[in-house]
Amino acid sequence: MSWMAKLYETYEAGLLLTDLPDDKRLMPTSHTLQNAHINIAIDGEGNFKRASVLEKTQIVLPATERSASRSSGEAPHPLADKLQYVAQDYAAYGGLKKPYFDGYKKLLSSWCLSEFSHPKATAVLRYIEKGTVIKDLIDQKVVFIGDDGLLLTSWVNATDDSNPTPTLFKVLPKEKGLLDQGSALVCWTVEIDSNPNADTWKDRTLQDSWIAFDNSEDSEAGLCFVTGKVQSLSINHPAKIRHSGDKAKLISSNDTSGYTYRGRFLDNKEACGVGFDVSQKAHNALRWLVSRQGYRNGDQAFVSWAVSGKDIPEPLQDAFHLFSNFNFDDLDDSEPHRLNEDTVIDRSRDIGESFAHQLNKYMAGYRAKLDPNEQIVIIGLDAATPGRMGIIYYRELLGSEFLQRLEHWHKSFAWPQRHTIDVPSLSGKKPTKKVVWPVSSPAPKDIASAAYGQRLSDELKKSVVERLMPCIIDGNPFPIDLMDSCVRMATNRNGYKSDEQWLWEKNLGIACAVYRGYFQRHPIKTQRRDYTMALDENNHSRDYLYGRLLAVADRIEEVALSVGGESRSTTAARLMQRFADRPFSTWRNIELALQPYMQRLQNSRAGFLVNQKKELDAINANFKTEDFVSEKKLSGEFLLGFHCQRQKLREKTESTNETINEVSSAGSEE
Repeated sequence: MSWMAKLYETYEAGLLLTDLPDDKRLMPTSHTLQNAHINIAIDGEGNFKRASVLEKTQIVLPATERSASRSSGEAPHPLADKLQYVAQDYAAYGGLKKPYFDGYKKLLSSWCLSEFSHPKATAVLRYIEKGTVIKDLIDQKVVFIGDDGLLLTSWVNATDDSNPTPTLFKVLPKEKGLLDQGSALVCWTVEIDSNPNADTWKDRTLQDSWIAFDNSEDSEAGLCFVTGKVQSLSINHPAKIRHSGDKAKLISSNDTSGYTYRGRFLDNKEACGVGFDVSQKAHNALRWLVSRQGYRNGDQAFVSWAVSGKDIPEPLQDAFHLFSNFNFDDLDDSEPHRLNEDTVIDRSRDIGESFAHQLNKYMAGYRAKLDPNEQIVIIGLDAATPGRMGIIYYRELLGSEFLQRLEHWHKSFAWPQRHTIDVPSLSGKKPTKKVVWPVSSPAPKDIASAAYGQRLSDELKKSVVERLMPCIIDGNPFPIDLMDSCVRMATNRNGYKSDEQWLWEKNLGIACAVYRGYFQRHPIKTQRRDYTMALDENNHSRDYLYGRLLAVADRIEEVALSVGGESRSTTAARLMQRFADRPFSTWRNIELALQPYMQRLQNSRAGFLVNQKKELDAINANFKTEDFVSEKKLSGEFLLGFHCQRQKLREKTESTNETINEVSSAGSEE
């Protein structure tokens, strides 16, 4: 129950965040979140004034413990509810579902007759007792009946411009092609002259009135496992944690007829006892956190927070996006500044130094705000079935420990990554897209795509993110199968279409990042290595050197094709996969294929060709003969050499203001 205790504490701390707008604040207890479809306005005496259809409107409405978690059967909300509850004449107009007006009226009457009554609730009671809700809505052309006088379940000739589909028919869900207008949820506006806040779902006094009444109702007391105190226990725990339509629960209702506790406990109270107030506040806090700062991956959700309510870094974002909203203006002139689109990077030194300074500044900003002993919680949620939700990941950390581990992740897996940014146009036109290569760690969702392709299933993507959380938060080694998959995908350059070369470049950067990070955290300490992000001309590893050779060959042919006005893949690009499997024999083929292109460059780009030949000679000179002639398969290290050499050659082109129509950059990033 540690997670519930932390959420309960978070709720209490969140109540102190009074500077938040109303729609961003914590939801009060004894309330639930739901989509409203119809708004009915009445006066203080319960007289009908008007009605309208609401589109995509979520409201916080009063609810009982049972109604907040209802899935079927009768369980009325006390104020705002569906037409089948609030309309006495629903059955008379042929409603498809069973009417529950009597139960709704009984609950609302109990509230209005208690010492906690509210004038707006009393006005609603007076109105619904007249039994004309459906009739009034028909007169207002909000709901519709057919020639037989019964509520319509579909709209005929919906494509006819002279007979447009009513708004209510657009917002209500359909079942087997039919809809039930009785499932439209009604919220109330009570216009009283002395009260400027007419909308009941925004009235704090009405919310407090219902909470007081709900808490006064007799409920069974018992030991709360969270607080250790005897108090009113929760029977039905809230749902709607990830969104308003979420039916999955973290704590299911106690089952006295199934096999929930048989053979383990004497009765259902011994299985789990959570106080009503604790359950309401803990679930409301979790719902608030997920909607405010949660990471959503389909039905999977991760959220991290400080119990005190202070801001913390998002662990599932890459460094590039973390830095984008951070103010670096206070950096000293003597310190390296962050990389931007105008920065020319010198790859003759390790650009990781600049990134490390930038990351240190970023983390220092949070260390100044967070106490070292600040309580940080990370929780992951997923639903195996529509009604059952599980906690797939949970950690509690100190603030200093959390920042240290997050910083270690970003440093270990840092590598130049391909991103596009919007560059404002001086002429006032639409911004143009510019490709930049800032040093950054990749995001887990991008690692999943780089390992298994853009069309990977949601289940596989969720599995990857779940496996990476211990690497980010706990500092665990990176999974070797994920690293191998990323390397294979980046090596298979020929598997990308001509308009997907941007995607290959992106996956290449990710593969280099995870390969570097894997060896920084290798399970066997003696095999750990720290690769630099700059071109390392002192690295005489066979795989690294072969990667450099491939990059130079690719660049020579790329420039030659541009000079000849041709646009197609280079030999190095087409044979990259084969090169990784059989480097020596494939290199001979690539080298022979380069000869005609070198002849072409001899006349138009002689200086460029001389420099590239010198580079090839320098790389070849560093090989050991037995390594060079070996057909042993290359490891992912060859991608590091390839990428570093490739980036250095690109910068030389940019520094000399040469314009090359690069085949590899073809296509538009989505």
